[in-house]
Amino acid sequence: MAKRDYYEVLGVSRTAPEKEIRQAYRKLARKSHPDLHPNDKQAEARFKEIGAAYDVLSDADKRKKYDRWGHDWEKIEQAQQAGAAAGAGAGPFGGNSRWGGSRGATVNDVPIDDEVLGGLFDSLFGGGRTGRRTTVGGPRSGEDYDHPITVTLEEAFTGATRLIQVQGADGSVRKIEVKIPAGVSDGSRVRVAGQGGPGRGGGSAGDLYLAVSIQPDPRFSRDGSDLIVAVDVPLYTAILGGEVHVPTPKGTRLALKLPPNTQNGQRFRLGGQGMPRPEAPGSRGDLYAEVRVVLPTNLSERERGLFQELAGQRGG
Repeated sequence: MAKRDYYEVLGVSRTAPEKEIRQAYRKLARKSHPDLHPNDKQAEARFKEIGAAYDVLSDADKRKKYDRWGHDWEKIEQAQQAGAAAGAGAGPFGGNSRWGGSRGATVNDVPIDDEVLGGLFDSLFGGGRTGRRTTVGGPRSGEDYDHPITVTLEEAFTGATRLIQVQGADGSVRKIEVKIPAGVSDGSRVRVAGQGGPGRGGGSAGDLYLAVSIQPDPRFSRDGSDLIVAVDVPLYTAILGGEVHVPTPKGTRLALKLPPNTQNGQRFRLGGQGMPRPEAPGSRGDLYAEVRVVLPTNLSERERGLFQELAGQRGG
């Protein structure tokens, strides 16, 4: 089956900026995540297709080559590299011919792989070739694999280690210990070098990409590297001011002093208490405590009278 255009896979235009591509990938990856569709081969294939499209279009260099050559960009790049590595070695038509030497195998300056070249030799010389086919492309890198993985917010905060099973194209199964870096975000892809498919002809192994999904947390919501947590505040404390305790993703609690007349929904920033920033090791985002004023219940007659008195004084 022919591969679909990567822009079509992600539902973006060919001029879409990197941010739009990233947003489209995250939305589609969550929708098609295998954890939401167990034993659904179509959803699994769709998830892999989305990951492959994002891997290319999110990389400026790969995207440029894809825009020029389409799905054959890797073969063409490999053939170019092999041709360059050939140096001044003479081909069957002379050192400077289009069929060998310093230029490598090309047709109209477009590199071709060994299968295409073999077909040309067959047509030129009657298809009489026997024995091993000459490999023009040289060593081939192994296939990259995508593997979905789900972590909790706590694991994303501290980092985690998982033992996963990876199934190769030949059906073999390997167990691999992988590390989830601290600060990883939902929809991100973590590269595990050399753990993909085996290379061919002495080529290097492919890579394994972990497609990360983060489970919703009942306490914290996330905005980039910042976290927001709701804090219950008694009405009296909100009005008069006082101290409350704010939970952190580390499992500890921090004391926060509220000023008098604190409003419901008001946020207070606790600097450096948010998620680690992978792009800036050693730094973290912020934690925002969002006030949720809790009204008193089961009022006594005296308490009710005091509230009525207060309402009267304020013209309520």
